[in-house]
Amino acid sequence: MFAMSWDYVSGYTGQLSFGHSMFFGIGGYTAAVLNLNVGLSPVVTILAGTVAAGIAGLLVGVPALRLRGPYLALITLIAPLVLVQIVNIYPDMLGGEGGLQGMDLLVAVDEPIGVLSAVGFESAFEHRVVVYYYVALLLFLAIYALFYVFTRSYVGSVFTAIREDEDAVAAVGVDAAKFKLFAFTMSGVVGGLAAATLVHTPLAGAAPERLLVLPVSIEVVLIGFLGGMGTITGPAATGIVFYFVRDTLQASDAVIPLVGLPVGEVWEVLFYSIALLVLFALPRGVLPWLSDLSRTVRDRNDPSAEPISETH
Repeated sequence: MFAMSWDYVSGYTGQLSFGHSMFFGIGGYTAAVLNLNVGLSPVVTILAGTVAAGIAGLLVGVPALRLRGPYLALITLIAPLVLVQIVNIYPDMLGGEGGLQGMDLLVAVDEPIGVLSAVGFESAFEHRVVVYYYVALLLFLAIYALFYVFTRSYVGSVFTAIREDEDAVAAVGVDAAKFKLFAFTMSGVVGGLAAATLVHTPLAGAAPERLLVLPVSIEVVLIGFLGGMGTITGPAATGIVFYFVRDTLQASDAVIPLVGLPVGEVWEVLFYSIALLVLFALPRGVLPWLSDLSRTVRDRNDPSAEPISETH
């Protein structure tokens, strides 16, 4: 979801954001603070985190109306660094470097004694895992469908035109500023929703290393480039593969031949080396390459396709 939110604004409009973790952090911390300090339920705090991140997207979108290229990228890069310092300044409220823990779970983990005795503890645990999986899957599919519809509509066409030539868009009477504000706001909303939901799962708390630090922003940009910018489907699928490959390498006990090092000890070197190789080999991303490949195969197998003469 976070990768799709980045591609929606950067891949389609060309407004490069190198600090997208700002939306992630605002959504996650808003939900965590409201749950721990105010006692609101996870559903309410998730909605609040989503709205807060959307407001942040609107505020970032305002300077985006005047700035382009590296200047906008620099502003978005600095913003999460400021937020990290704010978290460290107020450790009592925001948890400092250790982050906030103990938020209420979106899906209750306490099973009735009768259930535990009937199906066993392991079965009850597996049941909760399945529930979280389907919650995440349904949310992912809903956001994908939303982005897919928008990007294939008139809005998506304007976004692409802004990326190609913003002056030409203004020349035909289209208010490019309005569309850029909409892109940043919606991107913030989805990024905040993803983080606010994440902090209410057993996998994560609200900590800078998970929500705000620079590697979080770098990873989402990397996923966008690897999948194919301006495609939505590419970053969505690549985001899933990205984390599966990373976790597989991290947990691997295999030993690398010749050097004799376990994969799990040098997984970061291997992982990012693989990512670099893919970027070098497929600079447009995996999805555009697959599209070109399928088109080539289809043309070769289409008997009705006439070969282009040499005079052409």
